[in-house]
Amino acid sequence: MTELRVSNLIDEADEMLDNKFHVGSYCLFMNTDDIQDILSKIRAILPEEIKTAEMILKRRDDIYMEAQSRADRIISEAQNTAANILSESELIRAVREKAAKIQEQVKENCEEMKNKATEEAELVRRTAYQEALQTREGAQAYADDVLSNVEQYIDQIHGKVRTAQEYLAREKERTKNAPKNDYRNETAIAQ
Repeated sequence: MTELRVSNLIDEADEMLDNKFHVGSYCLFMNTDDIQDILSKIRAILPEEIKTAEMILKRRDDIYMEAQSRADRIISEAQNTAANILSESELIRAVREKAAKIQEQVKENCEEMKNKATEEAELVRRTAYQEALQTREGAQAYADDVLSNVEQYIDQIHGKVRTAQEYLAREKERTKNAPKNDYRNETAIAQ
């Protein structure tokens, strides 16, 4: 949502810079290369920061899934091993007891690994969230700063346009009040 708002503001500023200011028959042009360069940098930075945050979150999910898969595989292997041992020997009772202990130990180990992986995944998630939040805040502050600079620049241009308009209005009033048939006045107006 923030990315969309920032992008819209950037597009609006870009469009304003593309428009030329007209005063009477004069056309004032602006050098917008520096401002457009800054706007391009903002466009490039925001999506990259969002991609980085998404990669961190995906890595957290991958770690959790890998730990879960490893735990499931160990349990499955232990069950298969225990079943093979039990079916092959007359010492089933002794083997069952041993297998049950092993299976219990494996379950405990797997549960411990799963809990540890969950804790690590949660830590990665929290860290990724904090980094993404800091990145977003930094990008927003940077965008606000750039837009503030653009606004100041536009205000300066607007002041110059207003000054030019006032000058033209004074000239128009002076021309209107000047005597019509005086050759010297016509020469002065032409200059």
